[in-house]
Amino acid sequence: MKIIFILLITTVFSLPLWAQNGNRIFKNNDYIRLVEGSNESNKYRIELKSDIDSTWRKWEDRGYNFGFDSKVTPMYTMVDGIIATPYMVQVRGNHNEKNKKRWGFHVFEGYANDDKSRITMLVNKHIELGKPVAELYYYGNVYDHSAAAYNWFRIGSDVKQHSFLFSRDEAVFYGSLKLSNALTLGRIGKDNIRKDKPEGDDETNHFEDAKHVNYKSLKDSEDGTIFYDKDNDIVVIKIKGEWKKIAIESLPEGIKYDF
Repeated sequence: MKIIFILLITTVFSLPLWAQNGNRIFKNNDYIRLVEGSNESNKYRIELKSDIDSTWRKWEDRGYNFGFDSKVTPMYTMVDGIIATPYMVQVRGNHNEKNKKRWGFHVFEGYANDDKSRITMLVNKHIELGKPVAELYYYGNVYDHSAAAYNWFRIGSDVKQHSFLFSRDEAVFYGSLKLSNALTLGRIGKDNIRKDKPEGDDETNHFEDAKHVNYKSLKDSEDGTIFYDKDNDIVVIKIKGEWKKIAIESLPEGIKYDF
Protein backbone atom coordinates (compact mmCIF):
# COMPACT_ATOMS: atom_id res chain seq x y z
CA MET A 1 0.00 0.00 0.00
CA LYS A 2 2.91 2.35 0.78
CA ILE A 3 4.46 1.64 -2.63
CA ILE A 4 1.15 2.32 -4.41
CA PHE A 5 0.71 5.53 -2.40
CA ILE A 6 4.22 6.73 -3.31
CA LEU A 7 3.66 5.92 -6.98
CA LEU A 8 0.39 7.84 -7.01
CA ILE A 9 1.95 10.89 -5.37
CA THR A 10 4.92 10.72 -7.74
CA THR A 11 2.60 10.47 -10.74
CA VAL A 12 0.54 13.46 -9.67
CA PHE A 13 3.51 15.74 -9.14
CA SER A 14 5.90 14.51 -11.85
CA LEU A 15 3.60 14.39 -14.89
CA PRO A 16 3.17 17.55 -16.95
CA LEU A 17 -0.25 19.13 -17.16
CA TRP A 18 -1.01 16.89 -20.13
CA ALA A 19 0.16 13.23 -20.08
CA GLN A 20 0.26 10.72 -22.90
CA ASN A 21 -1.69 7.44 -22.37
CA GLY A 22 -1.61 5.29 -25.52
CA ASN A 23 -3.40 7.34 -28.16
CA ARG A 24 -5.20 9.53 -25.67
CA ILE A 25 -4.08 12.68 -23.95
CA PHE A 26 -5.66 13.63 -20.64
CA LYS A 27 -5.18 16.00 -17.76
CA ASN A 28 -3.25 14.29 -15.00
CA ASN A 29 -5.78 15.42 -12.39
CA ASP A 30 -8.82 13.99 -14.21
CA TYR A 31 -8.18 10.48 -12.88
CA ILE A 32 -5.71 10.90 -10.03
CA ARG A 33 -6.62 13.87 -7.86
CA LEU A 34 -5.27 15.49 -4.73
CA VAL A 35 -8.18 16.97 -2.79
CA GLU A 36 -7.79 19.36 0.09
CA GLY A 37 -8.93 18.08 3.48
CA SER A 38 -10.07 21.59 4.33
CA ASN A 39 -9.39 25.11 3.16
CA GLU A 40 -7.16 25.85 6.11
CA SER A 41 -5.35 22.61 6.96
CA ASN A 42 -3.09 22.39 3.89
CA LYS A 43 -3.63 18.60 4.07
CA TYR A 44 -4.68 16.43 1.13
CA ARG A 45 -6.30 13.12 0.26
CA ILE A 46 -6.21 11.07 -2.97
CA GLU A 47 -9.11 10.27 -5.29
CA LEU A 48 -9.01 7.75 -8.16
CA LYS A 49 -11.62 8.00 -10.89
CA SER A 50 -12.57 6.16 -14.10
CA ASP A 51 -14.67 7.40 -17.02
CA ILE A 52 -18.25 6.44 -17.80
CA ASP A 53 -18.25 4.41 -21.03
CA SER A 54 -21.27 2.27 -21.87
CA THR A 55 -19.34 0.70 -24.79
CA TRP A 56 -16.65 -0.76 -22.55
CA ARG A 57 -16.30 -4.43 -23.55
CA LYS A 58 -16.43 -5.65 -19.94
CA TRP A 59 -20.02 -4.39 -19.66
CA GLU A 60 -20.96 -7.32 -21.93
CA ASP A 61 -19.95 -9.71 -19.12
CA ARG A 62 -22.70 -10.49 -16.61
CA GLY A 63 -20.15 -10.56 -13.81
CA TYR A 64 -19.50 -6.87 -14.47
CA ASN A 65 -22.79 -5.40 -15.66
CA PHE A 66 -25.37 -7.16 -13.49
CA GLY A 67 -26.97 -4.62 -11.17
CA PHE A 68 -25.28 -1.62 -12.76
CA ASP A 69 -26.35 1.01 -15.30
CA SER A 70 -23.37 1.44 -17.63
CA LYS A 71 -24.69 4.83 -18.76
CA VAL A 72 -24.08 6.37 -15.33
CA THR A 73 -21.63 3.92 -13.70
CA PRO A 74 -17.87 4.50 -14.16
CA MET A 75 -15.81 1.63 -15.54
CA TYR A 76 -14.08 -0.58 -12.96
CA THR A 77 -10.88 0.94 -11.57
CA MET A 78 -8.25 -1.82 -11.58
CA VAL A 79 -5.41 -2.02 -9.06
CA ASP A 80 -3.05 -4.67 -10.42
CA GLY A 81 -1.61 -5.73 -7.09
CA ILE A 82 -2.44 -6.42 -3.47
CA ILE A 83 -4.23 -3.72 -1.54
CA ALA A 84 -3.17 -3.50 2.09
CA THR A 85 -4.05 -0.91 4.70
CA PRO A 86 -3.24 -0.46 8.40
CA TYR A 87 -6.72 1.00 8.84
CA MET A 88 -9.78 -0.50 7.12
CA VAL A 89 -11.71 -0.85 3.88
CA GLN A 90 -15.01 1.00 3.87
CA VAL A 91 -17.99 1.11 1.49
CA ARG A 92 -20.43 3.98 1.90
CA GLY A 93 -23.63 4.97 0.17
CA ASN A 94 -24.13 8.21 -1.74
CA HIS A 95 -26.80 10.17 -3.58
CA ASN A 96 -26.41 7.97 -6.68
CA GLU A 97 -25.78 4.77 -4.73
CA LYS A 98 -27.51 2.32 -7.06
CA ASN A 99 -24.99 3.11 -9.74
CA LYS A 100 -21.93 2.98 -7.47
CA LYS A 101 -22.49 -0.54 -6.09
CA ARG A 102 -24.76 -3.30 -7.31
CA TRP A 103 -28.39 -2.24 -6.80
CA GLY A 104 -27.12 -0.02 -3.98
CA PHE A 105 -26.73 -3.11 -1.77
CA HIS A 106 -23.53 -5.06 -2.54
CA VAL A 107 -20.49 -4.08 -0.49
CA PHE A 108 -18.19 -7.01 -1.35
CA GLU A 109 -17.78 -9.66 -4.03
CA GLY A 110 -14.99 -12.23 -4.34
CA TYR A 111 -15.00 -14.51 -7.39
CA ALA A 112 -13.91 -18.16 -7.49
CA ASN A 113 -11.58 -19.58 -10.16
CA ASP A 114 -14.51 -20.21 -12.53
CA ASP A 115 -14.99 -16.41 -12.61
CA LYS A 116 -18.73 -16.92 -12.11
CA SER A 117 -19.45 -18.18 -8.59
CA ARG A 118 -18.76 -15.67 -5.87
CA ILE A 119 -18.89 -14.79 -2.21
CA THR A 120 -21.22 -11.84 -1.77
CA MET A 121 -21.97 -9.50 1.11
CA LEU A 122 -24.77 -6.98 0.91
CA VAL A 123 -26.86 -4.78 3.18
CA ASN A 124 -30.50 -3.70 3.27
CA LYS A 125 -31.68 -5.52 0.15
CA HIS A 126 -34.40 -7.16 2.23
CA ILE A 127 -36.43 -6.41 5.33
CA GLU A 128 -37.42 -9.44 7.37
CA LEU A 129 -39.14 -9.70 10.74
CA GLY A 130 -39.41 -5.92 10.83
CA LYS A 131 -35.69 -5.13 10.39
CA PRO A 132 -33.23 -4.57 7.50
CA VAL A 133 -31.00 -7.57 6.78
CA ALA A 134 -27.27 -7.88 6.05
CA GLU A 135 -26.60 -10.98 3.94
CA LEU A 136 -23.54 -13.16 3.32
CA TYR A 137 -23.62 -16.13 0.94
CA TYR A 138 -21.71 -18.14 -1.65
CA TYR A 139 -23.57 -17.76 -4.94
CA GLY A 140 -22.88 -20.49 -7.51
CA ASN A 141 -22.90 -20.41 -11.31
CA VAL A 142 -26.61 -21.23 -11.63
CA TYR A 143 -27.92 -17.71 -12.06
CA ASP A 144 -31.31 -17.83 -10.37
CA HIS A 145 -32.70 -18.00 -6.82
CA SER A 146 -33.14 -21.77 -6.58
CA ALA A 147 -31.45 -23.84 -3.90
CA ALA A 148 -29.05 -25.15 -6.56
CA ALA A 149 -27.72 -21.61 -7.07
CA TYR A 150 -26.18 -21.45 -3.59
CA ASN A 151 -23.06 -23.30 -2.47
CA TRP A 152 -21.98 -24.02 1.09
CA PHE A 153 -20.55 -21.20 3.17
CA ARG A 154 -18.24 -22.60 5.85
CA ILE A 155 -17.67 -20.82 9.16
CA GLY A 156 -15.16 -21.94 11.77
CA SER A 157 -12.29 -23.57 9.88
CA ASP A 158 -11.17 -25.01 6.54
CA VAL A 159 -11.22 -28.63 7.79
CA LYS A 160 -13.61 -30.96 5.95
CA GLN A 161 -16.51 -32.39 8.01
CA HIS A 162 -15.74 -29.93 10.78
CA SER A 163 -17.08 -26.45 11.57
CA PHE A 164 -20.44 -25.19 10.30
CA LEU A 165 -21.88 -25.12 6.77
CA PHE A 166 -24.65 -22.83 5.57
CA SER A 167 -26.56 -22.80 2.29
CA ARG A 168 -29.92 -21.43 1.13
CA ASP A 169 -32.21 -23.77 3.08
CA GLU A 170 -29.81 -25.94 5.05
CA ALA A 171 -27.22 -25.67 7.79
CA VAL A 172 -24.93 -28.52 8.81
CA PHE A 173 -23.24 -28.30 12.20
CA TYR A 174 -20.33 -30.74 12.39
CA GLY A 175 -19.41 -29.31 15.77
CA SER A 176 -21.41 -29.22 18.98
CA LEU A 177 -24.02 -26.57 19.63
CA LYS A 178 -24.27 -24.79 22.97
CA LEU A 179 -27.14 -22.40 23.62
CA SER A 180 -27.26 -19.74 26.31
CA ASN A 181 -30.99 -19.33 25.77
CA ALA A 182 -34.01 -21.43 24.79
CA LEU A 183 -34.37 -23.66 21.73
CA THR A 184 -37.60 -23.23 19.79
CA LEU A 185 -38.81 -26.05 17.54
CA GLY A 186 -40.36 -25.30 14.19
CA ARG A 187 -44.13 -24.80 14.51
CA ILE A 188 -45.42 -26.52 11.39
CA GLY A 189 -49.01 -27.10 10.39
CA LYS A 190 -51.04 -27.63 7.24
CA ASP A 191 -50.84 -23.94 6.35
CA ASN A 192 -47.01 -24.09 6.44
CA ILE A 193 -46.48 -26.85 3.86
CA ARG A 194 -47.07 -27.17 0.14
CA LYS A 195 -46.44 -30.34 -1.88
CA ASP A 196 -46.02 -28.76 -5.31
CA LYS A 197 -43.32 -26.23 -6.06
CA PRO A 198 -44.73 -22.87 -7.20
CA GLU A 199 -43.77 -21.79 -10.71
CA GLY A 200 -41.50 -18.83 -11.30
CA ASP A 201 -38.64 -17.27 -9.38
CA ASP A 202 -38.15 -18.46 -5.81
CA GLU A 203 -37.51 -14.97 -4.46
CA THR A 204 -40.60 -13.56 -6.13
CA ASN A 205 -42.62 -16.49 -4.73
CA HIS A 206 -40.67 -16.64 -1.46
CA PHE A 207 -43.71 -17.05 0.80
CA GLU A 208 -45.20 -20.04 -1.04
CA ASP A 209 -41.82 -21.49 -1.94
CA ALA A 210 -40.88 -21.57 1.74
CA LYS A 211 -43.89 -23.83 2.33
CA HIS A 212 -42.59 -26.21 -0.33
CA VAL A 213 -39.16 -26.18 1.30
CA ASN A 214 -40.81 -27.18 4.58
CA TYR A 215 -42.60 -30.06 2.89
CA LYS A 216 -39.46 -31.36 1.17
CA SER A 217 -37.39 -31.02 4.34
CA LEU A 218 -39.87 -33.12 6.32
CA LYS A 219 -40.50 -35.57 3.47
CA ASP A 220 -36.77 -36.21 2.97
CA SER A 221 -35.80 -35.90 6.63
CA GLU A 222 -33.60 -38.45 8.39
CA ASP A 223 -34.29 -40.32 11.61
CA GLY A 224 -34.00 -37.99 14.57
CA THR A 225 -35.82 -35.11 12.88
CA ILE A 226 -38.10 -33.32 15.34
CA PHE A 227 -40.73 -30.60 15.05
CA TYR A 228 -43.83 -29.21 16.75
CA ASP A 229 -47.13 -30.11 15.05
CA LYS A 230 -49.07 -26.95 15.80
CA ASP A 231 -52.35 -28.34 14.36
CA ASN A 232 -52.44 -31.13 16.94
CA ASP A 233 -50.30 -29.60 19.72
CA ILE A 234 -47.83 -32.48 19.78
CA VAL A 235 -44.07 -32.84 19.37
CA VAL A 236 -43.10 -35.55 16.88
CA ILE A 237 -39.85 -37.28 15.97
CA LYS A 238 -38.92 -39.59 13.09
CA ILE A 239 -37.65 -43.02 14.13
CA LYS A 240 -36.92 -45.79 11.62
CA GLY A 241 -38.69 -43.80 8.93
CA GLU A 242 -41.91 -43.27 10.90
CA TRP A 243 -43.16 -40.24 12.77
CA LYS A 244 -43.72 -40.87 16.47
CA LYS A 245 -45.38 -38.72 19.11
CA ILE A 246 -43.12 -37.70 21.99
CA ALA A 247 -44.76 -38.26 25.37
CA ILE A 248 -44.98 -35.18 27.57
CA GLU A 249 -46.02 -34.64 31.18
CA SER A 250 -47.21 -31.75 33.31
CA LEU A 251 -44.64 -30.09 35.54
CA PRO A 252 -44.01 -31.84 38.84
CA GLU A 253 -45.75 -30.38 41.86
CA GLY A 254 -43.95 -27.39 43.30
CA ILE A 255 -42.30 -26.31 40.05
CA LYS A 256 -43.62 -23.12 38.52
CA TYR A 257 -42.02 -20.55 36.21
CA ASP A 258 -42.67 -16.81 36.30
CA PHE A 259 -42.58 -16.54 32.51
